[in-house]
Amino acid sequence: MKRFKAYDPPEYQEWRCEEGVLEGFCACLEADEARAAVIAGLGWEALEGLYRGLLRARLHDIALKRWVKMGVITKAWLATGEEAVTVGSVHALRREGVERDVVGPMIRNAAACLEMGIPARQMFALYLGTTETKAQGRDLHIGDLDYGVVAPVSHVGSLQPVMVGAALAFKMQRSARVAMTWVGDGSTKTGEFHEGANMAAALHLPIVIFIQNNQVALGTRTETHQKGDFLAFAEAYGMRGERVDGNNVLDVYAASALAVARARRGEGPTLVVAETFRMGGHATHDEAEGRRLFDADVFASWGRRDPIGVFEAWLTTCYAGPVGAGVEDSAAGRRARLEAIEAEVDAEMEAASEAALAARADHEPSPEALLDGVYV
Repeated sequence: MKRFKAYDPPEYQEWRCEEGVLEGFCACLEADEARAAVIAGLGWEALEGLYRGLLRARLHDIALKRWVKMGVITKAWLATGEEAVTVGSVHALRREGVERDVVGPMIRNAAACLEMGIPARQMFALYLGTTETKAQGRDLHIGDLDYGVVAPVSHVGSLQPVMVGAALAFKMQRSARVAMTWVGDGSTKTGEFHEGANMAAALHLPIVIFIQNNQVALGTRTETHQKGDFLAFAEAYGMRGERVDGNNVLDVYAASALAVARARRGEGPTLVVAETFRMGGHATHDEAEGRRLFDADVFASWGRRDPIGVFEAWLTTCYAGPVGAGVEDSAAGRRARLEAIEAEVDAEMEAASEAALAARADHEPSPEALLDGVYV
């Protein structure tokens, strides 16, 4: 995809697939037999869907960062470098119909909202504080049960027991629906994370819980607050545990698909540890501080493994299955198709952001509505 010098981290601006990176990506896909079988069953249409999701996530965040630089908003919470964790996992769910699954994202999992079907215009309107969303301008955390998205709260980890409750409801209803949620590495230190994990395991509930280890909790490096393996939590509570390469969208998808299938069969929860990296600050306001937390070679190492760039390289040079109608089955033909998809997604996100901006004058929340829905 094209790179933006004003918005992308330095490691992405002149990105090229360096020697050994693609080989590592491919080796990961072959490391687990069950996951490899899932990946082998993916057709070109499904792969395009994953690619669109990654682009949508990145371009959504770039639009927000542009607004910050323009002074439209004061800050934004971005997922640059972590997109594959959200996109790969959500694509393993049912995302349509009355029997759709439900997700409980963190604010950094905005891609979950987009991939579950919430219109991009509403995502942008959320940051503008207008009444085009169900939050009615009150909150920065979007959700809409019509799309299977439970709105998060600022306290990361607090949503996990809520999603466990959703999974309990599905089990009591004898439904095949599945719940999915994400917590950061830091939020594994909250009581709610452990209460939720224990309840999910004890009651054998249909939920997939991700620990999204991006190596830092706000401004605290993971090794400072966590000495053991995150997978030990799965063993402690008696549930299945899996580890995935959080920069490899196919590995995330395959592990998620297997976990979701087990949950549907009544085989209980899965805890998935996704190893990834935050390529900036906690939000746009502390990017410089965030980059000082690690040596430059750490950013360089993770930057080489940009989840979008490496997936593009795999699609153009390694994918061996049939391609879609109208796509020339060659590296150049596939590259041209990816460029066309990028142009479509870019236009989609640009139109959505501009429409949200244009609608501000007509969708400002009224002061009189401040106490609507407040009972205590």
